[in-house]
Amino acid sequence: MSELPTVDAINAMLVEEFSGMGSRCAAVGPDFALAHLIPDQDALRPGGFISGPTQFGMADAALWYLTFGAIGRIEPMALTSELSIRYVRPAQGTNMWARATLDKAGRRNVVGTVRIWCDDDEDRITATAQGTYALPA
Repeated sequence: MSELPTVDAINAMLVEEFSGMGSRCAAVGPDFALAHLIPDQDALRPGGFISGPTQFGMADAALWYLTFGAIGRIEPMALTSELSIRYVRPAQGTNMWARATLDKAGRRNVVGTVRIWCDDDEDRITATAQGTYALPA
């Protein structure tokens, strides 16, 4: 495996290649990644709830960052192969977090599980997801 990519390197790639992406990588390791988002008004539903599509995007981003750690390099062409999400409770807060943990890394794909929460309440998840990222040939 190559050297573990840094948070700064991942975020620099995001700014350069995917400037419209709202989330940022907050932490990465060989078997986990943490994504962070400060939701804007476009992410909110009536009542101040963070939308389901925003949470789905956070799960997808966290799995993407996890893929970089699991394979030991930043691979922008790693693609979502499958992602399912279950919304547990309404999401309200000024900061959204998504922690992806590695279930399995192979030569062709990376599988992980994601827990999403708001603010500092990591024990009160708003959604849980599981997905697979396909690696380029």
